[in-house]
Amino acid sequence: MNFFDRWHIVLSMSTILDKIINLFKWPVAVWALWSVPAFFQSLEYFHFLTLKFAALTGGFFMFFVARTSMDSSVRTSMQIIAHELTHSFFAVLTFHKVKHIRVAEDNSGGSMGFEGEGNWLIIIAPYFFPLFCFFFMLGIGVYMKFAALNWVISAVFGYFIGYHVDTVASQIHEKQTDLPKVSYLFCAMFLPGANFWIIGSMLAFNSQGWKTFLVYQELMVRLNAENLDRLLNLIFNF
Repeated sequence: MNFFDRWHIVLSMSTILDKIINLFKWPVAVWALWSVPAFFQSLEYFHFLTLKFAALTGGFFMFFVARTSMDSSVRTSMQIIAHELTHSFFAVLTFHKVKHIRVAEDNSGGSMGFEGEGNWLIIIAPYFFPLFCFFFMLGIGVYMKFAALNWVISAVFGYFIGYHVDTVASQIHEKQTDLPKVSYLFCAMFLPGANFWIIGSMLAFNSQGWKTFLVYQELMVRLNAENLDRLLNLIFNF
């Protein structure tokens, strides 16, 4: 099999995957919206009065302290780069070849290009997915094979979470060109729940790494199912 045959297979896979992802666009939006109450319910299961969570909180606020002394052009450049890298990361995950990543010289914005039609996940990814946190979590997962999670790592993790929250908050506004591409209704339904889910997952990870991350996913599924059961009982017993 030559290079062109292999590339044709990759393009076919990306097209099929795009169609599948686009098929689940609105069901995922409904799920995210439905998960908002479950996120707030899940907070009672966390043991926040620990050294690791105190360190995480300190790191979180340390980011905003550092942010005040950071040059605005540097901060904007970092946000634009992170934004375009997140688009690119999800493009690669869905088998699209990234052709370019560009940042305007005046820091007014950036762009990236990829081959193929694409999907809504590529477009909306920077508005909920913590790229830097994700790679930091992967690194911590490797570290925890040799040593336990400690308060120093939690403080650094909190700093990255602060960066993620600040970046997402600064990017969601009426002049953002990505949001109309997936529709404002979809954004209103999907983004709050998706961001709450991400934050809850990162808080869970801060306890015992990927182990408690997975436990949190099971908890959210259970809470969503219990809330649905309550709603159905309320409707049919009304």
